[in-house]
Amino acid sequence: MKVHIIRKATWLLLCFVLVSWMVPSRPGIHLIGDSISVQYWPYLKEYLAGRADIDRKKDDGQAEKNLDVPTGANGGDSRMVLEYLRARFKDPSFNPDYVLLNCGLHDIKHDPQTGVIQVEADNYRENLSIIFTMLLQKGIRPIWIRTTWVVDSVHNSRSSSIVRYAADVDKYNAIADEMCREYNIPSIDLYEFSKGLGIERVIDHVHYDDATRSLQAAYIAGFVQNILSGGRR
Repeated sequence: MKVHIIRKATWLLLCFVLVSWMVPSRPGIHLIGDSISVQYWPYLKEYLAGRADIDRKKDDGQAEKNLDVPTGANGGDSRMVLEYLRARFKDPSFNPDYVLLNCGLHDIKHDPQTGVIQVEADNYRENLSIIFTMLLQKGIRPIWIRTTWVVDSVHNSRSSSIVRYAADVDKYNAIADEMCREYNIPSIDLYEFSKGLGIERVIDHVHYDDATRSLQAAYIAGFVQNILSGGRR
C-alpha cells in the first residue's frame, strides 16, 4: 500500500514539474515614466494582465497630488531616472526582463524667472547613454517611449510655474531617437499618437483626459505585446 502511494505521489509530482516546465513564465516589465505614465498606468496594467508581470516605480499616493512635481511613481527627469536605477540595482531581486522607459518632459522644463532649462541637451544624451548601457549590461531590455507633445500657446498660458517649448520636445525626442538607433532599442512613438488625437484632449497644460489615457495605454500595450511575441516595430 505504501509503495502504491509513493508511486502515485511521485507520478503526480512528475506531472506537476512537466506542466510547470511547459507553461512559459510571464515576462517581467518595470515601468519608469513621468506624470503621463502615472495617468495611463491603471489601463496599461489592465491591458497587459495575463501577458506580463508589470510593475512600476513605487508610489505612496503623492505623484497624483501634484503632477508637476516628480515624486513617487513620477520618474522625473533623466538624472532622477538614472539615480533611481542605480539605487534599484543595489537590490539583487530587481531583475525585470524589460524596462519600459521615458523621461523628457521634466528635462525640458525652463525656470520662468531665469529661462534656464532643467537638463541641458548634452547631459540628457549622456544620461540616456548611461541608462541604456546599465540596463543592457544587466541583461534587461529597454523599451523607450517618446516624450509627448507640447503646444507652446496652450502650455505656457496655463502654467505659471513651468515653461516648456515644443522645439525642446522635438530636440530631445531626436536625441532619444538617435540613442535608440545606436543601442538598437525599440521605441514607441507616443508623441505622434497623442498629437494625432488632437489638442482638445489636453485638459491642462500637458496632461490628457481619461479617454486618451486609455487609448495611450492600449497603444503601448499593443506595441509591447508585439515585442513579447517575438516581433519588433
